[in-house]
Amino acid sequence: MKTYTYKVSHDCEINGTLHETTEKQAPLLMYIHGGGLIWGTRDDLDKKQIELYTNAGFNVFSIDYRLAPETKLPAIIEDIRDAIEWLAEEGSQQCDFDKENIAVIGSSAGAYLALMSGTLQTHPKAIVSFYGYGDITGKWYTEPSPHFTKMPAAPEMLAKQLIMDKEIAASPIEKRYAIYLYCRQQGKWIDYVTGKSSKEDLSSLSSYCPARLADSNYPPTLLLHGDADEDVPYQESVHMKQVLDEAGVVNQLITISGGKHSFDQDMEDPQVIDAFEKVIQFLKQQLD
Repeated sequence: MKTYTYKVSHDCEINGTLHETTEKQAPLLMYIHGGGLIWGTRDDLDKKQIELYTNAGFNVFSIDYRLAPETKLPAIIEDIRDAIEWLAEEGSQQCDFDKENIAVIGSSAGAYLALMSGTLQTHPKAIVSFYGYGDITGKWYTEPSPHFTKMPAAPEMLAKQLIMDKEIAASPIEKRYAIYLYCRQQGKWIDYVTGKSSKEDLSSLSSYCPARLADSNYPPTLLLHGDADEDVPYQESVHMKQVLDEAGVVNQLITISGGKHSFDQDMEDPQVIDAFEKVIQFLKQQLD
């Protein structure tokens, strides 16, 4: 396990940790953590999942990226772009992996960023999205969430107290969850993450919605989603599949029956075990 700085922005180091397989010149999976783009670290990737990938012959590069609201969405996506380009250029010279065979995997907001990576000029060869979303302007994000409004109210004052006065690229959930909770309870995620008001015309955000951008050049994509997800609607992956079908892109949607958000944290569940077998199979097919 080795950690590399793939980018520095205003004294903010942005790092990635490489978990190596034993095989030489093996494909690489770049993993993007979730956290509503507001919290999370590269160390959030489940150790059992790392072992699963490395035992299957894949290197894993789990990345940090700058977090909102200190950093807004366009710059966050630039970090994803720069991570992929760093891997293809400098990273491949420093580490032993096949730079022609890079896939991007993400969960939740990280899966959204993984889906966005398919729209970049330098894009991965394949994408795996765990309960991600292709459209950030849906009512589920711009209006108060029924799921989160059942929880104790997060006051705006607390959310604002947790915002730092400088860029940050990693934070545990405990220090930032109240920001996300406030955003979801008030329907203000767009406001905090993009700087635009969720009450405005959001058509300018179409360029940050992979479901509106995917075309025939989009990478093969595997979508996984629980149909009982109370955070990110299952319909988001259903819609992304429809978009990819219409574009003629190789894709598959694996539905976890009764699956909640973060279903993959239960690595003992037979349905989850089966899903990961299909993930490995998909990656082996797409990364030769």
